[in-house]
Amino acid sequence: MKNLFKKISAIMFVAISLTLVSCGDDEPAPLIPDVSEVIQNLDNGVMNGTLEGNYTLNSSTQYSLTGQFVVANEASLTIPAGTKIIADAGGTEVYIAVLKGAQIFINGNASSPVVMSSAGGNAGEWGGLTICGNASTTAGIDATAEVGGFIYGGTSDNDSSGNISYLQIEGTGAQINSESQYNGVSFYAVGSGTVVNNLAVINGADDGVEFFGGTVSVSNLYLENNDDDSIDWTEGWNGTVTNAYISHTKPGFSTAFEGDKDNKNPKFNNITAVSTVGGTALQFKKQSGGTITGLSLSGYDVDLDMKDGGATTNVILESGVEAVAITDPSDPATADKYFYTLNGANVSASVSKDDFPWVDTNLSFESSVLQGTITGTVTLDASVSYSLNSAYIVPSGAKLVIPAGTKITARSGGTGVYIAVLKGGQIEIDGTESNPVVIASANGEAADWGGLTICGDASTSAGEDAVAEVGGFIYGGTNDTDDSGHVKYLVLKGTGAQINSESQYNGLSLYAVGSGTEIENIAVIDGADDGVEFFGGTVSATNVYVENSDDDAIDWTESWNGTLTNAYISNTKPGFSTVFEGDKDNNNPKFINITAVSTVGGTALQFKKQSGGTITGLSLTGYDVDLDMKDAGALSNVQIEGADADAEIVPGQTSKYTLNSGKDATPVDISGWTWRNAGL
Repeated sequence: MKNLFKKISAIMFVAISLTLVSCGDDEPAPLIPDVSEVIQNLDNGVMNGTLEGNYTLNSSTQYSLTGQFVVANEASLTIPAGTKIIADAGGTEVYIAVLKGAQIFINGNASSPVVMSSAGGNAGEWGGLTICGNASTTAGIDATAEVGGFIYGGTSDNDSSGNISYLQIEGTGAQINSESQYNGVSFYAVGSGTVVNNLAVINGADDGVEFFGGTVSVSNLYLENNDDDSIDWTEGWNGTVTNAYISHTKPGFSTAFEGDKDNKNPKFNNITAVSTVGGTALQFKKQSGGTITGLSLSGYDVDLDMKDGGATTNVILESGVEAVAITDPSDPATADKYFYTLNGANVSASVSKDDFPWVDTNLSFESSVLQGTITGTVTLDASVSYSLNSAYIVPSGAKLVIPAGTKITARSGGTGVYIAVLKGGQIEIDGTESNPVVIASANGEAADWGGLTICGDASTSAGEDAVAEVGGFIYGGTNDTDDSGHVKYLVLKGTGAQINSESQYNGLSLYAVGSGTEIENIAVIDGADDGVEFFGGTVSATNVYVENSDDDAIDWTESWNGTLTNAYISNTKPGFSTVFEGDKDNNNPKFINITAVSTVGGTALQFKKQSGGTITGLSLTGYDVDLDMKDAGALSNVQIEGADADAEIVPGQTSKYTLNSGKDATPVDISGWTWRNAGL
């Protein structure tokens, strides 16, 4: 024990049961000072032992928490604004516990918060704050806590354990055993009469906050770099968290949310979670769930994990947010994985780090990290090496300007990493021949990241305000001259992250983009899905280079009727789909000067259903099939050099053709397209 206790003349063993505390095999019973010693110690700025009356700390005193400080039944501890409590790095023997029937009043304010921390603020150095109440829990009445052996739980759902206002707690999460650790703040069956407002938990080795049943609610919650779960709940907790900001900048954490056991439908309003290191955002075990509104997730590899195969309907999301599977439970390799991306869950952020100016933290997100939703006009700096860490959203009314020579390295985070320009937003990519803009993953390997998506207000056969297959973005309207900005001299590498068995991101996706948008000098290299895909709209593109897209080099659907001029497609990897894929209704898009070269055979042009187009200046080399009218559409749908496609059926096939003429035009000269080779 500490030297302080060697000086105590009368030390007694206090039976833990008298204070409703029991110790397991992992926590040997400590020597605890008697009541008078506890008060004397508090007067001297030392916290240790069991408080059995009412006591108010002095904000001008810095307190040393040297052991277990327990607020016993019917006692109360008041901590005024500005009080600082420094915990010894004593692991599980150093914590503050408020027992069932006791109260704590933490009365910090925005200018003078209360601070509880170890000297170094390092994760796992002390136990944290535990509060036990008399509200209901599925663990039953007078349940025993997994930490400290504290007794909790009853029938009074409006029970009050006091209040917490403006508390910053740091360095918690001491390890009890291989299964249990202390959290930053643990709420055991705490009732709704307890007021918790403005709470920050930083650098915890376990959870930031955990709710074990109860009905308590929390507003204005700041959680930074907690090693396990930022917010954890179990045992039928059914309170509400309003306005929470969660950040992860250290790898190896568990989740932002973890719900477990029975679902009492807790509520979460206005939640922002940001990671610079990937990981999982929301995890629901067994049949747990909740209702979430105002959710913004940035930087996570997995948005939603229904760990035990629980129904996604247990998680009630606001309108327009959809859980899309990114693993296949029927595949033995992922049979026990229930991972989802949340389309539409990255654009409703209303909580930011700036909403917590009272929190003392060194956390900063470098301006070179691109993630989240921009506001106004954001202009990047070509002299800065940017990292695209997650979804980077340009909403309606905002503009993203990317100057010539800008290099952006996309994190290999799959579907969680992309740039999206929403309907009403604009992007201006101002690359030049000598200084193109390059957006690529570090290795440039297919499916490393999502790609660039632009949504416009032009017409599409999907109708007005259609929902995109990626991101859940809204697109489509009646303004065929709509202007989403311009994209000039852009190189994209390593795109095409897999969303599910049916959908992937493309290199460049153009959703109902209007003719006022300029697209020229674009290269898409090593994409796992399409190079460029048009979903309706009227936009045209010039000077497009697509190399080794695993699916289609150029794809269109939903009655796109723009023009593609000067395109060069190269296929040197076997197993790709096609050079062209047209689908659905034929709105007769135009293709001028198209060159496609394959060293691995394959199919050049494919038209599904009744799709078609007008092609002039076509050069095809090395394909096994020139033309595939996949659904037996008429050859007259495909006009080549001003006439119906002149083709004969491939022997033994029903829809595949060899072009007799119209495929030997002079190839597009790309010797001057040196910009396409720009890399990181």
